[in-house]
Amino acid sequence: MITAPLPDDEADRLAALADTGILDTLPEQAYDDITLLASQICETPIALMSLVDESRQWFKSKVGVEIESTPRDVSFCAHAILQPDQLFLVPDTHADERFADNPMVAQADVRFYAGVPLTTAGGHALGTLCVIHQEPHRLAPEQQQALWALSRQVIAQLELRRTIAALEAAAAERDRYYEELEASRAQLEQQLRIVAEQSVTDELTRLPNRRALIERLDGEVERARRHGTKFSVVMIDVDRFKQYNDTYGHVAGDEALQTIADILRSQTRASDVVGRWGGEEFVAVLTGTDAAGAERLGERYRSAVESGEWPLVSVTVSVGVASSSDDLVDVDQLMIAADQAMYRSKAEGGNRVSAR
Repeated sequence: MITAPLPDDEADRLAALADTGILDTLPEQAYDDITLLASQICETPIALMSLVDESRQWFKSKVGVEIESTPRDVSFCAHAILQPDQLFLVPDTHADERFADNPMVAQADVRFYAGVPLTTAGGHALGTLCVIHQEPHRLAPEQQQALWALSRQVIAQLELRRTIAALEAAAAERDRYYEELEASRAQLEQQLRIVAEQSVTDELTRLPNRRALIERLDGEVERARRHGTKFSVVMIDVDRFKQYNDTYGHVAGDEALQTIADILRSQTRASDVVGRWGGEEFVAVLTGTDAAGAERLGERYRSAVESGEWPLVSVTVSVGVASSSDDLVDVDQLMIAADQAMYRSKAEGGNRVSAR
């Protein structure tokens, strides 16, 4: 037996074969149809689509045999791929010194072999489309031409497979890109929400800050002017807060402001907003609330702070209330009025509510 040498382009040929992604795949009708036609046209009981890898020939499609592969060194196809552009023809193996003692001749009774190399556009023979007979046989020119035509269909199927795989890979890459893009967009939106929240949130108390309160006041003023609705402002100031800080320290002072914020938040209606105006001052904006209602809510704030649980010393607040009216719908004027009312509460000893 004469073993076929390796093709000159063996490394590139094996790379091209691997690139098809077809090795060890399941049977497919498109290839089985081609081998069936090859068997019928060439009048042979056996037809194979054989792919030659590093150590074996593997049958992607087969007619007339059950085996899946054979060693490369006993394969006829290993000889056929040495001439990528020629039909490899062995009319009678018993009369051919290359194959007379080949195990496939003795064990499988291979007497006739004809194989057309499955050659890529790059000139690499991946394997063969071959037909086999257990008796000496001949192929008419028309049969040889048909075998070439069928081999081109095999190559077309392999190219189609490669193209589809490339498209699927591109689609997967596109999907991955869009997923990353969507994740980045979601992350950016989250960051923007955080920044937006931080821009209107007091860092210490987590209440709305002065900017947020002014935006809310501007909205209430606009509604009051358009629809004649009422709203009120409650100014809340911690009594003797400088003394508290000086006595217990700024950390304790910050904790006191956080506690007051929690108390005010718990006492505020869903329709209203309470926030930190600055320092130890808080402001509540009361929607749809007249002066009498605002005084009641101001008293609720004052009472809740006074009855709160204070670990060091009881803390109280002075409260000033101002309500919108025909002559008082300007934000600055309303805040001045509430501030004046609050200072009146302080002047009268603190821990009380005064109204404009």
